[in-house]
Amino acid sequence: MTPAQGEIWWAEFEDLSRPVLVVTRNAAIPVLGSIVVAPVSSTVRGIPTEIPLGSAEGLPRSCAAPFDNLRPVRKSWLTRRMGALGHRSYEICKCLAAISDC
Repeated sequence: MTPAQGEIWWAEFEDLSRPVLVVTRNAAIPVLGSIVVAPVSSTVRGIPTEIPLGSAEGLPRSCAAPFDNLRPVRKSWLTRRMGALGHRSYEICKCLAAISDC
């Protein structure tokens, strides 16, 4: 299964395992070995550079995807699709603009 922008996946990093939000644009995902994700955190700060997440997005509790911590990950590290932003995908663009101060 290929990940898509706005989906939440379980990732097995070198040093830890955690959910991540896929940020890379859909057209680029099939041709890249690594994609950009926002690691999901249980700390919710309510700032413009994070997307709040919870059960509606397939996660067991309230959390957030902070865009201040974007990182590339190998697609092979994504092991299980957990959920998606759905109609809230536009929030990715809002967070990208916020982290670049545009």
